[in-house]
Amino acid sequence: MSYPRFFVGLDSIEGDRIVLDGESAQHISKSLRMTVGDRIVVCDKEKNEYECVLDSFSSGRVTAVIEDVRRSVSEPLYNAVVYQACPKSDKMDSIVQKAVELGAYGVVAFLSDRCIARYDSQGFEKKCARWQKIAHEAAKQSGRGYVPFVRWLPDLKSVVSEVTQNGKAFMCYEDENALTLKEYIKGTEEERDISFIIGSEGGFSVKEAEYCRENGIATVGLGKRILRTETASGFVLSCLAYEKEL
Repeated sequence: MSYPRFFVGLDSIEGDRIVLDGESAQHISKSLRMTVGDRIVVCDKEKNEYECVLDSFSSGRVTAVIEDVRRSVSEPLYNAVVYQACPKSDKMDSIVQKAVELGAYGVVAFLSDRCIARYDSQGFEKKCARWQKIAHEAAKQSGRGYVPFVRWLPDLKSVVSEVTQNGKAFMCYEDENALTLKEYIKGTEEERDISFIIGSEGGFSVKEAEYCRENGIATVGLGKRILRTETASGFVLSCLAYEKEL
């Protein structure tokens, strides 16, 4: 049976009890209208799940008694991070939501040469706060045991500098015909950390693709059809799940 799911920090776990406050407490008492004796699942953001029984309600706080602790079975054994060049409008909302549903470990937004959307650091911080909230809700809805992070980097150079230090990384590039996604994934069987870079509506320039290759990042084709930017990350994550989970 599926119970309502909530996320807390480790400091909210006190012995055999968990204290929920703020939006979580309000959602339990006001929106779900739950009462003492009802069951919930609480995740500690470290991929552990606690099946609990609601024990008491007070002003702005709900206390639950832990009845069972288990390791989350919904989390992939690999960490896939999406580096997404910012699209225009609100497309990033959907990209973050679907990436979380499909098992992404995190999403990093950045600006590439062909991005129509343009943000300064203040604009990015504001957007990331919104996207992180979307990630939190998507994690709850999809039964994740972990809330993926959402953050930003200023440009492709910063992305390349970061991903070359963390496991395997590739760029999704529509003009790449020599190396397919399937072939690339086959070569990552032992890799735990995988990062991939997605372009905005206009894709990546030849210069950007060459820059990635020069820094040891493979350019990979996603098949015979051209995917929209809001489709590409979901396609890659689905392929990773098929090969590594299913």
